Amino acid sequence: MTCDRLVCANCAAPVSEGRCPVCRASRERLQQEGGLAGLTPATLLALLVALVAVAMLAHGFAG
Repeated sequence: MTCDRLVCANCAAPVSEGRCPVCRASRERLQQEGGLAGLTPATLLALLVALVAVAMLAHGFAG
């Protein structure tokens, strides 16, 4: 998830602007998240395509 569209409940400004301490803390936390949270939709699609290709190759060798 990115903070581009999030609105801060403390100051009602976009979190990406970091106007208050709550915005800055949330923005920092989102930027430090790892795992699948940091992947873009394009990257997830590429991984899915690669997985399907590997599955098709494995199925071809098994039959």
